[in-house]
Amino acid sequence: MARYLVVAHQTITSPELLKVVRGVRDQDAEAEFVLLVPATPVRHLLFRKGDEHDAEATARKRGERARPLFSKKGVPLSDVRIGAADPAEAIDQEVAAHPGYAGFVISTLPAEKSRWLRMDLPRTVRAKHGLPVHHVVAEAPPDVGPWL
Repeated sequence: MARYLVVAHQTITSPELLKVVRGVRDQDAEAEFVLLVPATPVRHLLFRKGDEHDAEATARKRGERARPLFSKKGVPLSDVRIGAADPAEAIDQEVAAHPGYAGFVISTLPAEKSRWLRMDLPRTVRAKHGLPVHHVVAEAPPDVGPWL
């Protein structure tokens, strides 16, 4: 059974992300998924309600909101984890703490809106970990406000 790390924040409930994760599941019916939500500082989000102290609470709420949606689409999550604010650091910490991932699904906003793409996150993760990276470009759903 292969285990994949799904990394998302503002696009966590996007149809594009769910479609790609479902596609991975279709290729391997035994695939297992862990959702990692970096605790992005609120000032970096498209909708900037709240303050800096809300970052972890915002990430946790988004992750918990995603769990039933993934399950409904036939992709149960084995866990939802909150990571460091920096997505590359969050991924590194997760892989170090729980080795054995078969690959990554990284969901970003489109290039003109994506801080993660300006950081070149998909390429950085692929180069550092030497595993497949499925990069999903998705619009933020209309319900992306921090207090989901």
